[in-house]
Amino acid sequence: MADVNRGNRPLSPHLSIYRPQITSLSSILTRITGNALVVAGLLITWWFLAASSGPEYFAIADGFLRSWFGDLVLALSVLGLWYHTLAGIRHLVWDNAMMLELDIAEKLGWACIIGSVVLTILTLLIV
Repeated sequence: MADVNRGNRPLSPHLSIYRPQITSLSSILTRITGNALVVAGLLITWWFLAASSGPEYFAIADGFLRSWFGDLVLALSVLGLWYHTLAGIRHLVWDNAMMLELDIAEKLGWACIIGSVVLTILTLLIV
Protein backbone atom coordinates (compact mmCIF):
# COMPACT_ATOMS: atom_id res chain seq x y z
CA MET A 1 0.00 0.00 0.00
CA ALA A 2 1.30 3.44 -0.89
CA ASP A 3 2.35 5.77 1.88
CA VAL A 4 -0.01 8.74 1.75
CA ASN A 5 1.70 10.63 4.59
CA ARG A 6 5.01 10.90 2.81
CA GLY A 7 5.14 14.69 3.09
CA ASN A 8 4.35 14.70 6.83
CA ARG A 9 7.32 12.62 7.92
CA PRO A 10 10.18 14.33 9.74
CA LEU A 11 13.48 14.64 7.96
CA SER A 12 16.49 12.69 9.14
CA PRO A 13 18.37 14.50 11.91
CA HIS A 14 21.22 16.60 10.63
CA LEU A 15 24.70 16.70 12.13
CA SER A 16 24.08 20.19 13.45
CA ILE A 17 21.51 18.81 15.90
CA TYR A 18 24.00 16.59 17.72
CA ARG A 19 26.90 17.85 19.78
CA PRO A 20 30.18 16.04 19.10
CA GLN A 21 30.94 13.32 21.63
CA ILE A 22 34.42 12.20 22.61
CA THR A 23 33.64 8.62 21.58
CA SER A 24 32.69 9.64 18.04
CA LEU A 25 35.62 12.06 17.84
CA SER A 26 38.08 9.37 18.95
CA SER A 27 36.68 6.98 16.34
CA ILE A 28 37.14 9.56 13.61
CA LEU A 29 40.66 10.40 14.82
CA THR A 30 41.60 6.73 14.77
CA ARG A 31 40.65 6.49 11.11
CA ILE A 32 42.42 9.75 10.23
CA THR A 33 45.63 8.79 12.03
CA GLY A 34 45.60 5.35 10.41
CA ASN A 35 45.50 6.90 6.96
CA ALA A 36 48.08 9.53 7.90
CA LEU A 37 50.44 6.80 9.04
CA VAL A 38 50.23 5.26 5.57
CA VAL A 39 51.43 8.57 4.11
CA ALA A 40 54.23 8.78 6.68
CA GLY A 41 55.26 5.21 5.86
CA LEU A 42 55.42 6.10 2.18
CA LEU A 43 57.63 9.10 2.93
CA ILE A 44 60.01 6.98 5.00
CA THR A 45 60.06 4.33 2.27
CA TRP A 46 60.85 7.05 -0.27
CA TRP A 47 63.74 8.18 1.93
CA PHE A 48 65.15 4.63 2.14
CA LEU A 49 64.76 4.07 -1.61
CA ALA A 50 66.50 7.38 -2.27
CA ALA A 51 69.36 6.31 0.00
CA SER A 52 69.79 3.16 -2.03
CA SER A 53 69.54 5.00 -5.38
CA GLY A 54 72.49 7.30 -5.01
CA PRO A 55 73.74 10.46 -3.35
CA GLU A 56 72.01 12.89 -5.74
CA TYR A 57 68.55 11.43 -5.27
CA PHE A 58 69.12 10.95 -1.55
CA ALA A 59 70.02 14.64 -1.20
CA ILE A 60 66.60 15.56 -2.62
CA ALA A 61 64.65 13.24 -0.33
CA ASP A 62 66.77 14.05 2.70
CA GLY A 63 66.46 17.77 2.04
CA PHE A 64 62.68 17.47 1.92
CA LEU A 65 62.41 15.42 5.10
CA ARG A 66 64.83 17.71 6.97
CA SER A 67 63.03 20.90 5.90
CA TRP A 68 60.58 22.63 8.24
CA PHE A 69 57.70 21.00 6.38
CA GLY A 70 59.28 17.56 6.63
CA ASP A 71 59.91 18.10 10.33
CA LEU A 72 56.28 19.09 10.79
CA VAL A 73 55.03 16.05 8.88
CA LEU A 74 57.25 13.69 10.86
CA ALA A 75 56.31 15.30 14.20
CA LEU A 76 52.61 14.95 13.35
CA SER A 77 53.33 11.37 12.33
CA VAL A 78 54.70 10.69 15.80
CA LEU A 79 51.51 12.17 17.25
CA GLY A 80 49.43 9.99 14.94
CA LEU A 81 51.45 6.92 15.82
CA TRP A 82 51.00 7.43 19.56
CA TYR A 83 47.30 8.20 19.20
CA HIS A 84 46.69 5.20 16.95
CA THR A 85 48.60 2.94 19.36
CA LEU A 86 46.65 4.14 22.40
CA ALA A 87 43.34 3.86 20.56
CA GLY A 88 44.27 0.34 19.50
CA ILE A 89 44.95 -0.61 23.12
CA ARG A 90 41.59 0.90 24.05
CA HIS A 91 39.90 -1.23 21.41
CA LEU A 92 41.67 -4.34 22.69
CA VAL A 93 40.25 -3.59 26.14
CA TRP A 94 36.80 -3.13 24.64
CA ASP A 95 37.13 -6.39 22.69
CA ASN A 96 37.37 -8.13 26.06
CA ALA A 97 34.03 -6.54 27.05
CA MET A 98 35.65 -4.33 29.67
CA MET A 99 35.23 -0.60 30.35
CA LEU A 100 32.25 -0.26 28.01
CA GLU A 101 30.25 2.00 30.33
CA LEU A 102 29.71 5.42 28.80
CA ASP A 103 31.52 7.43 31.47
CA ILE A 104 34.55 5.13 31.35
CA ALA A 105 34.52 5.12 27.53
CA GLU A 106 34.62 8.92 27.57
CA LYS A 107 37.53 8.88 30.02
CA LEU A 108 39.40 6.44 27.78
CA GLY A 109 38.83 8.74 24.80
CA TRP A 110 40.31 11.67 26.69
CA ALA A 111 43.14 9.45 27.91
CA CYS A 112 44.01 8.59 24.31
CA ILE A 113 44.06 12.24 23.24
CA ILE A 114 45.94 13.60 26.24
CA GLY A 115 48.25 10.58 26.42
CA SER A 116 49.21 10.86 22.77
CA VAL A 117 50.08 14.55 23.16
CA VAL A 118 52.18 13.88 26.28
CA LEU A 119 53.95 10.89 24.71
CA THR A 120 54.62 12.88 21.53
CA ILE A 121 56.21 15.71 23.50
CA LEU A 122 58.34 13.22 25.44
CA THR A 123 59.38 11.46 22.24
CA LEU A 124 60.35 14.71 20.52
CA LEU A 125 62.29 15.89 23.56
CA ILE A 126 64.19 12.61 23.86
CA VAL A 127 64.91 12.23 20.17
